[in-house]
Amino acid sequence: MARIDAAYNYFMTTYGDNIGSRYESHKKSELRDTYNKIVKANKDAPLYKIKDTEDMGQFAIDIKEHANSMSVSVSNLSSAGDSVESILSKRIAASSDSSSVGATFVGAEDVEAEEFTIEVNSLATPQVNMGNFLSAEGRNFESGQYSFDLDIKNHSYEFQFNVNPGESNLTVQGKIVRLLNSSDIGLSASLVTNSVGENAIQITSKATGLPEGDNTLFNISSTISWRELNSLGIDRTIQEPSNSSFMLNGAEHQSMSNTFTVNRMYEISLKSPTNGPVTIGLMNDTEALTDGVNQLLNSYNGMIDIGLKYTGSHQNHSLFNEISSIAKGMQSSLDFAGIHIDGVGHLILDTQRLSDVINSEDKAAAFTTLNELKNAISKAASKASINPMAYVDKAVVEYKNPGKTLSAPYATSAYSGMMMNYSL
Repeated sequence: MARIDAAYNYFMTTYGDNIGSRYESHKKSELRDTYNKIVKANKDAPLYKIKDTEDMGQFAIDIKEHANSMSVSVSNLSSAGDSVESILSKRIAASSDSSSVGATFVGAEDVEAEEFTIEVNSLATPQVNMGNFLSAEGRNFESGQYSFDLDIKNHSYEFQFNVNPGESNLTVQGKIVRLLNSSDIGLSASLVTNSVGENAIQITSKATGLPEGDNTLFNISSTISWRELNSLGIDRTIQEPSNSSFMLNGAEHQSMSNTFTVNRMYEISLKSPTNGPVTIGLMNDTEALTDGVNQLLNSYNGMIDIGLKYTGSHQNHSLFNEISSIAKGMQSSLDFAGIHIDGVGHLILDTQRLSDVINSEDKAAAFTTLNELKNAISKAASKASINPMAYVDKAVVEYKNPGKTLSAPYATSAYSGMMMNYSL
């Protein structure tokens, strides 16, 4: 169980911030297609035992998430049509400082979208409560049943928890963290450890900003278990919620969220305060294409890096060889389109060469190459995502009887469900 927790924690800390791309939502037909691919991959797969190494779970998660990154980049280039060329007619927002202010065009294609400036003074922040640091092995709570009240969004909830004889502070704190996280009321709880090994419960609101007339986003209190609540200290607020503050074309504005729309044309995501005005507008045709191709190449290079990272530790070249073969098989046509292979297998874009060729008589050949590359990366991403365990070290225990196979959809890819059984 500890290994599963470690793998899950690695996934959330490494990739958790990337969850939520608009290209990651799917239709029922797409989900059904994915399921059918998993079933098909499983039918003839042998029973195997995975080598018990510390980074095996990380390897599988890295493969799956970089495969997802490749799929997202393919979807971005295909969002205006099946051909990469169709992106030239798509309206794509541009930010002069995308690290501080992100922008996505959400307006109608036939409506004029004017350029504007935005200057970010501060971001919207959540409310954070921090409990007292308690000794992990201490016994600050007597056995019994306790409760506390939590008020949030005009709703009141009562949370009850039991303390069994001999339970440590860490066990009790863990119970409360799980209780709050599983309640799904708009809060995120976690344990924070200080330099001497003591633990405290930190509770953060998922919402940011402060509605007019309110002082807090949530309150915690107890009249029955006030002594236990005082020991926990989770009713103490260490960060007040605040609205974002920014200037649009020189006019001051506020928002409860760091994501909002402007003129029903642009979806703006505030990431950090700016050092001056940031210009938001539309990319020209070449910029939009270059941006999409660069994203595709970066996702490809990320998977190459994963293959190289684990080749040394596991002596398993299958992932690197499979991904790098995509570019090697297209090297001459890629060079023509301004995409070159460096010494380690990364794809590097010559933006000037790409711009020149798509504005020449040879643009059809360039787009054919880009479409072939996009389709090859899409196919590789789908394969790696369906069964990331195909690339990890494992010992085959038993092959299935040909022609008499049964479907067990998640058997070949334990990390399709983010779980692995180390008891095998």
